[in-house]
This record gives sequence, C-alpha cells and structure tokens, in this order.
Amino acid sequence: MNNSKQLNIGILLYGVGHHQAAWLEDDSSVNEFTTIEYYENLAKIAERGKFDAVFFADSQAFPADSPTELPASYFDPMIALTAMSKVTDNVGLVSTISSTFNNPFTTARQLLTLQHITKGRMGWNLVTSMTDREAQNHSIPELPERAVRYKKADEFAEVMNKLFESWSIESYKPDKENNTITKNKNIQPFNHNGENFQVKGPLTLPLRKEGKPVAMQAGASKEGVALAAKYADAVYSVSWNLRQANIYREKLNQAIKESRRPDNYIKVFPGLVTYVGKTREEAQEKKAKLDNLLPIDTALNQLEFFIQQDTKSWKLDEKVPKLPPVEEFKGPVGRYQTVLEIIEDRNPTVRELLGYLNAGGGHLTLIGTPEEIVDELERWMNEGAADGFNLMPPTLPGSLEDFVDLVIPEMQKRGIFRRDYNGETFREMLELDKY
Repeated sequence: MNNSKQLNIGILLYGVGHHQAAWLEDDSSVNEFTTIEYYENLAKIAERGKFDAVFFADSQAFPADSPTELPASYFDPMIALTAMSKVTDNVGLVSTISSTFNNPFTTARQLLTLQHITKGRMGWNLVTSMTDREAQNHSIPELPERAVRYKKADEFAEVMNKLFESWSIESYKPDKENNTITKNKNIQPFNHNGENFQVKGPLTLPLRKEGKPVAMQAGASKEGVALAAKYADAVYSVSWNLRQANIYREKLNQAIKESRRPDNYIKVFPGLVTYVGKTREEAQEKKAKLDNLLPIDTALNQLEFFIQQDTKSWKLDEKVPKLPPVEEFKGPVGRYQTVLEIIEDRNPTVRELLGYLNAGGGHLTLIGTPEEIVDELERWMNEGAADGFNLMPPTLPGSLEDFVDLVIPEMQKRGIFRRDYNGETFREMLELDKY
C-alpha cells in the first residue's frame, strides 16, 4: 500500500520503562539505568526503527521518601542528549524544559548549542512542573498556582524565541581585509523587560540555516492549550480513547483560531503504551506478567498524585468513589481528565483502575498483534485525532525493541511510516514547513 498520510513516532524515555513494576522483572535494566550507555543504546534502537525523536521526561526532584520509585531520569536531559547525539545521526532529540525553574538565556544558549552540534536535531518540551518538592529545590516553598506558572511560561517562551532569533549565521562574516568579524548592525540587544525576566540580549551564538529547535508543549489545561496555540510546533497529549483525543484536537484547533497564529497547524502526538506479541495471547501475557509484579501501595501512590486525594479508605474491589469535576481540580489537569475518562468509559473497581493506570498513567493502551495495533493507530490518524504517537514502552529496552521489530514493519508495509529518514533536521522530519 502507498498511503499519502504518514505517522510520526517518538519515544518518551522514562526510567526502565513506564510500567511501575518494570524494574522488578528478572531481566530489567535497573542496574544499567545509572549509565550513559543505557541511554545511548535506547537512542540507537529508536534510530534503527527510524523514529522521529527520543524525548526525555524529567523532574526537578528525586523521590527520596519512596524506596520503590525511580526518578523520571537519572541524568540531566540536556547533558545525556549531548552524549546520545554522538552515537546517532538522524533521530531528533527533545529535552523537557521547566519555565518555572529555568532562566531563558541559559536554556536558549544550551539548546541552540546542541542545535549546532547535532546539525538541527533538537527540540524542547515546555512544562511548568508539577510538584512542591521540585519547587523546594529552587528556593520556592511551594509550586505557584497554575495561572501564575503559565503566565511565566508565556513570557519564558517569548524570550526564548527572541534569543533564538537575535542574530543569524549570515551576520558572522570574518573579513581580515577590513578588520571586521561580524555585521554588527544586525546583532543588537532586544532589551526584554518583563514581569519575570529582564534580558538584554542578544544570544552568544547565531541561528544557523537549520532554524530554531522544534518547540513542543504538553499541558492539557486551558492555559496549557492556549500556550501551545501561541508557541508550539507540536504537542504531546494524554488521550485514553479516540473520543478524548478528538475533544483535545477540537480544543487545540479553537485555541489556534483565537491565537495570533490563526492559520497555523500544530501536530498532535498522543502517548501510546503497547504490549505487542505475535499472537494476542502472547501480548496479554506480557501485560499480565508485569501487572502481577505491581505492589498495590505503589499504584495507589500514583493514583493519589493524579487525583490529589487520599485513597487509604478505598476498597480495592469496589467501584471508584465519585470524584469532583475537572473544573474544581487544582492539580495537573491532563491526567485527572484521563482518570475521569477511564471511570466513565469502564466503570471500574479501584483495582481495575490501578491496572489501567500502572503503565503510562492512562494513555492509549493497545494490547495485541502488530496488525491489531496498527489498525488502531491508522484509525486515529485517518480520523484526524493524531499526527503521530509518543511511545511509552512498559519496559525498556524490551518493549521498545518489540515495537521496532514488530509494529514498525507493519506500519511500513501499509505505507503509513517512513522506510528511511526523509530529512536532515528534526524540523524536516516532522515536515513542519508544510503547514
């Protein structure tokens, strides 16, 4: 088949896998997790599968009060991605960036440096962070309210763009005869003076022909969607089912119409958890094996974070108690909406809800053969709900290798995924200039 539409596929790196029990498997990578070779190997596997990008989850705090929880990333994503860039040639490299705790000058300089080093393979995912524990590592007693965080994020993104675009390589013109190095009239301060940041500029290095690093965003709240509409090239989203994915797409499209870029198109990449086998039974066995290793208290801790409630009085084999509507929720909205969606969709017991959430936190979860999984991916693409997916493997590297070896060939056979890289830069691979 030769399908005119093609999906983009990235991978979200998280610990030794997105399933909370991944580290308990006999062949888990828990002993390699603290080595850079572990991450380099994951990047090479993703590149073998012709993935668009590897994306680092990150947190600005270590879960020191939990002996059973690994950090999202052991290393600083920017430094780890630098190492990974030297063992790969094509795959895009995306770092989580918190506007709540970072300053734009340092961040823009780091990202544009990596954009130079990788010849255009960088992206950044703007977040506002989620926990007081992170804030307390940055001299802030508690995380600011969502509206405050997103107002700062808006200014952060504005300043980042000013810095990225403050001057270009065309203005670097060493001329020994005239004793000049740059076209200085084109390299001037922009003097940003805002509520959160005062940045004179320009940046210390120029924008090259590869352009700015690709801007990603992942917030599902009203503020997050508005921020994406204003600045993002693509977004990561949380969607348990096609209905939720279509609602998110409609919200994003409406926000774009109301933004300063009303004719823009932003690619949407929902999270994707897969258990794939040569038979459906084999795939189900992979999931059951992990689920059976999961400590209930660990799963409940995750649920409490998602819903910001104490669950100690809940009965595991009774239906989930009624939760407040999303409008009354003060925590991270995306995951809370997904929890509500699962409850409405499946009317589960508490134990069943934990099973749905224990790998990936409620993203689209597909269990089956390559043909069954690709049928669903193709359906989401054809309905306009997804331009691609952000793979969240239950185990690493095992589930990633399963996807590369089993699912990618089926996608290629149907013509909905590349057989080889179609550009030199991340921006070209995502075909952003088409929109």
